[in-house]
Amino acid sequence: MIQDRYQLAFKLYPYERSPDQGAVVPVRHPVVVVGGGPIGVATALDLGLQGIPVVVLDDHEGIGQGSRAICFAKRSLEIAHRYGAGQPMVEKGVVWNLGKVFHDDRQVYDFNLLPEAGHRYPAFINLQQPYFEKFLVDRVRQAQAEGAPIELRGRNRVEALTPQSDHVALEVQTPEGAYRLEADWVIACDGASSPLRGMMGLDFEGRVFEDSFLIADIRMASDDFPTERWFWFEPHFKSGASTLLHKQPDGVWRVDFQIGWDVDRKEELKEENVRRRLDAMLPGVEYDIVWTSIYTFQCRRMTRFRHDRVIFAGDAAHQVSPFGARGANSGMQDVDNLGWKLGAVIRGEAPGALLDSYDVERIHGADENILNSTRSTDFITPKSTISHVFRNAVLDLAEHHAFARPLVNSGRLSVPCTYDGSPLNGADALPGGPERTRPGSPCPDAPLGAGFLLDRLGGRFMLLVIGPEQQGLLPECDLPVVTVDAADDPDGTLAARYLGEAPGAIYLIRPDQHVAARWTSCDAAAVRAALARAMGKEL
Repeated sequence: MIQDRYQLAFKLYPYERSPDQGAVVPVRHPVVVVGGGPIGVATALDLGLQGIPVVVLDDHEGIGQGSRAICFAKRSLEIAHRYGAGQPMVEKGVVWNLGKVFHDDRQVYDFNLLPEAGHRYPAFINLQQPYFEKFLVDRVRQAQAEGAPIELRGRNRVEALTPQSDHVALEVQTPEGAYRLEADWVIACDGASSPLRGMMGLDFEGRVFEDSFLIADIRMASDDFPTERWFWFEPHFKSGASTLLHKQPDGVWRVDFQIGWDVDRKEELKEENVRRRLDAMLPGVEYDIVWTSIYTFQCRRMTRFRHDRVIFAGDAAHQVSPFGARGANSGMQDVDNLGWKLGAVIRGEAPGALLDSYDVERIHGADENILNSTRSTDFITPKSTISHVFRNAVLDLAEHHAFARPLVNSGRLSVPCTYDGSPLNGADALPGGPERTRPGSPCPDAPLGAGFLLDRLGGRFMLLVIGPEQQGLLPECDLPVVTVDAADDPDGTLAARYLGEAPGAIYLIRPDQHVAARWTSCDAAAVRAALARAMGKEL
């Protein structure tokens, strides 16, 4: 019998009766988050740490079954770090930067996703989703003890949703019956099948690819495979048209087999058939099967993510194929983008139009992910004889010639999104400044004194001032300032990432650690104009 060690694990918020259930008049809350997965809990953390009351409604009582997502990218860890949950994830997770690509029984090439030093976090960790969620919930509990107004309600299933002009009405079912409540804002983080999306008569647009992939998480003790991402095209062990191998914590390994479209899923999931594929790949290796599933590639999204006072995030808003780890990581960037904007609107610091930029920026991010996932899917699963021939020709070239290796696509791995063309982007008045820190870009980390730059940024608008001359030119404005001089950056890593050929710089940084504007020098009026633009006051 296939075991699932996570089936009963992490029951973190068992049902408790809420005072709202006895109210004659529905209680109004500033924010209700629907869905207690990683994106819903991270949203609650972001808002609660700002002091904004938030209620999470989840139809379960904690962490779901199976490892599901396992690859969490550097940017997601940086976001989690800002919430106070990043370090436990890295301590539990399997750290990796290296990957290898094989064709048949030959190694085509290897790659390093983070070849440069000077970052707190690695390119990726592998960590089963139940752990990722648990560390977020653990941080919620700590934040609650510190006074953060976050409430997690298990076994509270939303049955109906009715948008009104100034709020959203919700009907919620519990083990003790139904009750009603209201919310100024509803954040739908209820997954790819999103009941809320269905209640509103909304749907996805995009492609479903005609292929199937079998996931098998297995526990084995083997020294034959290092802590790297290994991907086989047409593997010699013939267990599938392609195969992916990843190491996870607890001695668990993730194996993905490409098994084709016209398969009997029930038959493929039988233990003896799963073992047949695994035994061919791992002859003589003893293992236990932890969890299995079959999925198809889907690259789809909603037309809009914001629908007045109901806002969709994570898989509820968009879906991509698992190869490339763009699902949960994209969802964390949704939270990162939405949290500060909704907070500013609720506090009256920004107009409601600022939330329209969530639509613009995160649809840009979703389209970027869908494009990369579609290209990965087309390369992994050729749709014609001639495309298969060309794919294998690229693999043959890549084995011997470096110029062909960027053409190989076993899943372009998740990177943080740069919001080029965003209406929030301000001046780019830094001649010779690096492309990687242009307006709209996420701030790359760098050593700063005894710590790291990103520890000093985030949560509010700030000025980053680099160079003694720029410190002397610093305009008078009511913003926190982080100053950097040569003593803080002895090896020049931060200067290389933020100055390029410029002698010094002043950066306006958004609360989500994205660049809003940058200058060689500026006055208070320029900063105020860029700040107003970044706050959506010109939309």
